[in-house]
Amino acid sequence: MGTRAVIRFATWKLAPDAEPDAEPVSFAMECAVCGERSQATQEFADAQSWTFRHAGAHPEHHTYREVVTRPWRAWMP
Repeated sequence: MGTRAVIRFATWKLAPDAEPDAEPVSFAMECAVCGERSQATQEFADAQSWTFRHAGAHPEHHTYREVVTRPWRAWMP
């Protein structure tokens, strides 16, 4: 069994990453019926348009999920 040491207890902060080099927030839509998913995009309207096209091609597919990728940053103050 290995040794485990605690150097110190610290409080961490967590917040959306707003640094200039942060990854952009991206959006995608996923069909809950068949699992097909739009491309991730920085514009929600593009993902929304995919949903309308998919629903038009598959009129029985009524349920969708929004998939948001938002970068977060953790640090010790």
